[in-house]
Amino acid sequence: MTKDRRGIETRLIHPLKRASAKFEAVSPPIHRASTVLFDTIDAVFDEQERDAHYRYATMGTPTTRELEARLCEIEGAVGVELAPSGLAALSLTYLAACKAGDHVLIPASAYSPNTRLGDFLKRFGIEVEAYDPLIGPDIELHFRPNTRLVWCESPGSISMEIQDVPAIIERAHRHGALVAVDNTYAAGLLFNPLDHGADFSVQALTKYQGGHGDVLMGAVATRDAARLAELRAAAEHLGSCVSSDDAALVLRGLRTLFLRLRHVERGALELATWLDQHEEVASVLHPALPACPGHDIWKRDFSGAAGIFSVIFKDWSRARVERFVDALELFKIGYSWGGPVSLVMAYRGLSRPSPEAGERLVRFSVGLEELDDLKADIVQAIAASSQP
Repeated sequence: MTKDRRGIETRLIHPLKRASAKFEAVSPPIHRASTVLFDTIDAVFDEQERDAHYRYATMGTPTTRELEARLCEIEGAVGVELAPSGLAALSLTYLAACKAGDHVLIPASAYSPNTRLGDFLKRFGIEVEAYDPLIGPDIELHFRPNTRLVWCESPGSISMEIQDVPAIIERAHRHGALVAVDNTYAAGLLFNPLDHGADFSVQALTKYQGGHGDVLMGAVATRDAARLAELRAAAEHLGSCVSSDDAALVLRGLRTLFLRLRHVERGALELATWLDQHEEVASVLHPALPACPGHDIWKRDFSGAAGIFSVIFKDWSRARVERFVDALELFKIGYSWGGPVSLVMAYRGLSRPSPEAGERLVRFSVGLEELDDLKADIVQAIAASSQP
């Protein structure tokens, strides 16, 4: 039967005419797929072509690989493995780097789901130990013969300690351990851990790269081909992958990333400086302010600051802290940062920078609103919180 005599049910699936594939637009196309087609059976089993071509959508589409390529360009990486969330990217890093019997070090200021992940990994024979984020080169006092991986997160995403990442990397490599840096705060632009020898740069693209609060994604970048192969193997075994639609949203966000980051940097620093002079504020934890732990290291290693910082209020009860947060109108209560909406969060049971200060700590994430309006929102919330 000739092609033009095929039945309509067949032609709905195998059309006689197709649009030209020669099309170039400002935005990369979205390739939605699960199954990938091959020209010949030999191509299916051609080992030399496995990385160059597409095999199944869990291993990438042109859209996801376009995002990987652009992230590689930002961080100077040989490869990037995408993950469906920032936490998934942390998990991939553990699974690529560690095995049963290994010992891992993680800063006490780390993103709390990473700490909880360490507790979960105990059932698989991986021991995770917390260390003082400000320990610097003395971290080697914590090393054991089986220490395999050291995590850094600078600044800490709540208490804002700046770590001496280059010194920690040097000591870790001296002892044969790998180093992974949660670099979400810096978005790959304000600080590049790979330039300082880190083995993995891990980010939640959910934040500044996505930029609009409407997508979840993570990424792990490396300059080591062997590390990249381990990441890809871990992702393949887990079936960890991202959708092309989500990748397109992050590609969209990358175009305005630099402008948005500089905008929130200016706004957050002005707001933090203003709050630092407020009579109700005991201290402001912002890396660009001299009182922030590790400020001198931030000046040495970073090219700028992001849009989050924390405030510790003076002699406030826990109840007043929560009344303040509830009274805010423009600052919305929510985790995360990096989107257009300013966010606020208080924490119950926070033990850093101390248990007493943690009860009075509030974290702000500055969005794209008018700064005077954000200041007015804080003023009215402080006043409202004074009424029991």
